[in-house]
Amino acid sequence: MATTTATMSGDRSEIAFFDVETTVPTRTGQGFALLEFGAILVCPKTLVELHNYSTLICPSNPSLISTLSVRCNGITREAVTTAPSFSDIADTVFDILHGRIWAGHNILRFDCPRIREAFADIGRSPPEPKGTIDSLALLTQKFGRRAGDMKMASLATYFKLGKQTHRSLDDVRMNLEVLKYCATVLFLESSLPETFPENSWVSPNAITRSRRASKSMIDTTDSNGNTPSSSELERIPELTPGNNGMEGNHPILSFVTSSSVVHRNTDPFDMSLLRDEVNTESLERDVSMEENPVSESSEMLSAAATVSEILQLEEVDVPSIKASYVPHPRGGGKMKLLHKNGDFELHCPCLKVRFGLSTKFVDHAGRPRLSFMVDASPSLCRVLDACDKLAMNLFQGSGSESNWRHVVVRHDKYTNYPKVRINIPTLVDGNVAQYATEMYQKEGSGTMQKLVFSKFDPEELEPWLNPGTFLDAYLFLDTYDYQNRAGIRIVAKKLVIHNE
Repeated sequence: MATTTATMSGDRSEIAFFDVETTVPTRTGQGFALLEFGAILVCPKTLVELHNYSTLICPSNPSLISTLSVRCNGITREAVTTAPSFSDIADTVFDILHGRIWAGHNILRFDCPRIREAFADIGRSPPEPKGTIDSLALLTQKFGRRAGDMKMASLATYFKLGKQTHRSLDDVRMNLEVLKYCATVLFLESSLPETFPENSWVSPNAITRSRRASKSMIDTTDSNGNTPSSSELERIPELTPGNNGMEGNHPILSFVTSSSVVHRNTDPFDMSLLRDEVNTESLERDVSMEENPVSESSEMLSAAATVSEILQLEEVDVPSIKASYVPHPRGGGKMKLLHKNGDFELHCPCLKVRFGLSTKFVDHAGRPRLSFMVDASPSLCRVLDACDKLAMNLFQGSGSESNWRHVVVRHDKYTNYPKVRINIPTLVDGNVAQYATEMYQKEGSGTMQKLVFSKFDPEELEPWLNPGTFLDAYLFLDTYDYQNRAGIRIVAKKLVIHNE
């Protein structure tokens, strides 16, 4: 039932390309059940396959394998009758994945969460990656949408690699081939730019950087509509839920990081730097295609811990706000917003939650990244719009090709109802995650009590941030320029939730 070659090495230097096949939920809240796991360990220098492993998995409830599920991957109830349960293979899966670089197509949105859920279901801690390479987001950024929707089947058709089988090990091997083809094309284009002008091979329906740049620099539309969901749901449209980086010239490393300089004397096909470059900071932890690709980096969290002047909105002197670049310890610079040449926080009382806790985006380890949206008062808009204008003007002179995104969201039909997104950063210590935002409950009498959460559990936090809830927020403003998007992100340092 399972196939494998050799044993796993102990140095954990290999890249673990993996894929899972699952049941397809047929009703709201049903969830997924693993049906197959497949992985290939490859050498980061040569992309040569070193080991492989695949197995069917018998779910605890085989009745979840519906006709719709069989149409997606061909795995029937009969096929998994004699297959091991996930608990039987958990040790092997953990050994393959833990401490290695994870890679796969759309794994941040689908495969990583499924692995974490599977381990949680059997009461075990999940494996943790050294770094993550999601080829869906990275190829969309670096290769452009010249293959259309950038699904694996579309990429395979584009390169004439055959039909996708939607079986784990086959899909992993196809993913590797697609990466090699894309890297080669990008290498040729970068080596002979005059012979192969930019976008000369792009299909007429492709959405590329130059076409995006031709749009207005200001973009407030939600980008989530075009973001593929899971590897299963991308085939079933009716079930689909509705930083200052310098780009290197290395055709393969460019898939991995956009914030590190790749020196020109580097062998363009030497993958030895990949292990060093694939890390939490170089990947900005979350490369999924999202509205605000925010990194919960140590830099952002240290900013949250900085002692700043706390300003009421009416105390902000707009002419005293300044945007400037400050040197970065690793080179380059980062834009910073100052008030009277000092750090500042905004105290925003009585904000009304418009849209509750969002968990649709995940970090490099598959943990939900949390945010919610509130109505923006005129006084808050006054301050944020001023900061936005100053930061955008400075950004436009930086030479970056990213699209600037307004911090205040104003849709055409709802211009009188501006909103802003507030991010709740996460601190991770080993396998333990906790909220970096201090949270308190305020009674109608005015007494306050600190909220203590025993663990990182968005379901436990969600009821506190239901739409219509009022809260006082202590916020700081951070800037980002990442994955072709730039702007200001609002981060909660402290929340006081009204209980009235």
